[in-house]
Amino acid sequence: MEENCCCTKKTKERSEQEYKKLINRLNRIEGQIRGIRGMVEKNAYCTDILIQVSAVNAALNAFNRELLANHIRTCVSTDIKNGKDETVDELIATLQKLMK
Repeated sequence: MEENCCCTKKTKERSEQEYKKLINRLNRIEGQIRGIRGMVEKNAYCTDILIQVSAVNAALNAFNRELLANHIRTCVSTDIKNGKDETVDELIATLQKLMK
């Protein structure tokens, strides 16, 4: 299980399912961003663009929630079981940055 802990090596081996899920989310977000760029290039109305930007923000937040949940279930959980309490401090610092 040690090889799955991103907190000790600062990398993370993800399952095929987790990897595909995250990449699919990012691909959708990337498409949304390209769509916003197209709207700007076509002189779309400001509020229409703002609504699409809001949708991208929501998609990024959903990505963050999923990644954070996976991180807690794997990296943080494993490190705590292995007595690496500094991982809790790292998690707290990460949460503080995410909540700005």
